[in-house]
Amino acid sequence: MILAVVLAVYSFLLTMALVLGAPWWLVRMATSGRYRAGLRGRLGVIPKVLREAAAGRRTIWLHAVSVGEVMAATELVRSLRAALPEWTIAVSTTTETGQKLARERFASLPVFYLPLDFAFIVRRYLHLLRPELLILMESEFWPNLMNECTRNGVAVAVVNTRISDRSLPRYLRLKNLWQPILQQVSLFLAQSEENARRLVQIGAPAGKVHVSGNLKYDVKAVGESPMTLLLRERLPAGARVLVAGSTLDGEETLLLDAWRQVLREIPGAVMVLAPRRTERFQPVAALVGASGFSIVRASELRCSTEKIAPGSVLLLDTIGDLASVYSLGNVAFVGGSLVPAGGHNPLEPARFRVPIAMGPSCENFREMVEAMKTADALRIATKDSLAGDLVEMMRGGDGVRSIGERGRAIFDAQAGATQRTVEAVLSLIRRDTI
Repeated sequence: MILAVVLAVYSFLLTMALVLGAPWWLVRMATSGRYRAGLRGRLGVIPKVLREAAAGRRTIWLHAVSVGEVMAATELVRSLRAALPEWTIAVSTTTETGQKLARERFASLPVFYLPLDFAFIVRRYLHLLRPELLILMESEFWPNLMNECTRNGVAVAVVNTRISDRSLPRYLRLKNLWQPILQQVSLFLAQSEENARRLVQIGAPAGKVHVSGNLKYDVKAVGESPMTLLLRERLPAGARVLVAGSTLDGEETLLLDAWRQVLREIPGAVMVLAPRRTERFQPVAALVGASGFSIVRASELRCSTEKIAPGSVLLLDTIGDLASVYSLGNVAFVGGSLVPAGGHNPLEPARFRVPIAMGPSCENFREMVEAMKTADALRIATKDSLAGDLVEMMRGGDGVRSIGERGRAIFDAQAGATQRTVEAVLSLIRRDTI
């Protein structure tokens, strides 16, 4: 009874949000293609790729909201396909960038946009796909999707689960509403002990919560990406390289100001600047140009023989290449951390033994960052210390190189989450099919 009331209220609020927000959405759709992307599928018109893939095969539906979740899911999907070669894994995403990357990473699998979370739309997808398992990445709790899966005998697993500092208070305030929804989940696999405790705090059944580790520890580049190979050829021989990844609005200005000081000390250095969001590529390019630096756009290198000049800023305006491009760096700066955004994953560059700097906002990866700080495996830079820290690290030396070595050691020690997740998921499938 409580669950029915919760779902009714949720569906009503979702409907009102769509109705009241319709003028804004219509303007957005008229002015930006990314808001139109996948619209028919979101509204319940099942894409042809799913109709073709669903014929006669046992299916797992995996949902990964955006680029980060798709990257984290890559090894998981590969391992599941190896273990279940006769099955189909259908992958949904929410964002356009996530969709593009999923189609690249899972080219032979059906990839589609997650439908709007209304019961009557979800039922259409479940009726066609007939999945035996729904896998939700991280904290993608969709009440109607989860409820309809339960009603149709579909097991639900939430893997790589993380409850951030920012979202925990909201979940706790609404615990009485979330609890009946979370009770429907068959399995929770948390990134850490703290995240496991938080899941139980917000209403997940303790007996269904287990710690498997962070799948992002197991993100592996399959060789070097074509873009990484191209950049390796075009970079000046012997140049010191700073890779500034996943930067957000406000950080590029700070980095460019610090870069002036770096170039005064190390004139031939090159900075690779990779904004987090694709819509910011053009504004960041304009900012770099207005700052007086020579700029090269990675997307244009494919169509030219241009070399990257010493002292340049290379704008990495491509999708899915950053994780591999970190390997080119003598130093990596991990963005989302000089502004209050919680930071991004420092283990991506750590796996290449690249010394890492990041700002003080690290809430999204707090446990990981604390472990790396304790091991002296990264440098925390403030806005005031950024320039000096980057100069010191870019100069190199045994002390700086050892930061990278310790980062790699932490990466190696934490790996294995994919195998633990696969074993748990396979156990769940076998249990539910006996």
